[in-house]
Amino acid sequence: MSEPSGTQLVLATNNSGKVQELAALLRDFGFEVRGQSEFGVPEVAESGTTFVENAIIKARAAAQHTHLPAIADDSGIEVDALHGAPGVYSARFAGADTDDAQNNAKLVESLRDVPTEERTARYRAVIVYMRHAEDPAPLIAEGVWEGVIQLEPKGSNGFGYDPHFYLPDLGCTSAELEPAEKSRLSHRGQALRALLGKLRETA
Repeated sequence: MSEPSGTQLVLATNNSGKVQELAALLRDFGFEVRGQSEFGVPEVAESGTTFVENAIIKARAAAQHTHLPAIADDSGIEVDALHGAPGVYSARFAGADTDDAQNNAKLVESLRDVPTEERTARYRAVIVYMRHAEDPAPLIAEGVWEGVIQLEPKGSNGFGYDPHFYLPDLGCTSAELEPAEKSRLSHRGQALRALLGKLRETA
């Protein structure tokens, strides 16, 4: 699956930070990474019931609209005491059009009577690469980051559930990590490195 030098690739996100990060990493593969907002790709309903399904939905929509290879990711947090919830609904755990504070408040309330040792959780991220919209065998990579939910928030870095995602081995929450350290350890960083490895294998 060798790509010619200078091949454009669309990233199915409107987050400029993600575009810059991936652009630097994928340059060595001959890709020029561009965000989907440059092409006016419309938002697509994430109607899948798994992270893989949602990532494929987003990558396929971007590839279909732009006629370019596409990368998309989907991620969330899974809490064992909540049978894996909020999972794919992490961004809207407290309902549609809610924010991080509301989602975190619901998570804390759901776990208030659960002992610390039973509040185990993990962040999970899936990244998908599709050569075109009809790609029958997209590359799929996954990353998992284990932790424990703590009820009191701590740290100001990061977003989402980071202030409540405690890392026992480090003695801090993910919101207390420096950005570079978080990128190295995080579920998304793991998934991205795994995808880069697969691209090398198929190049």
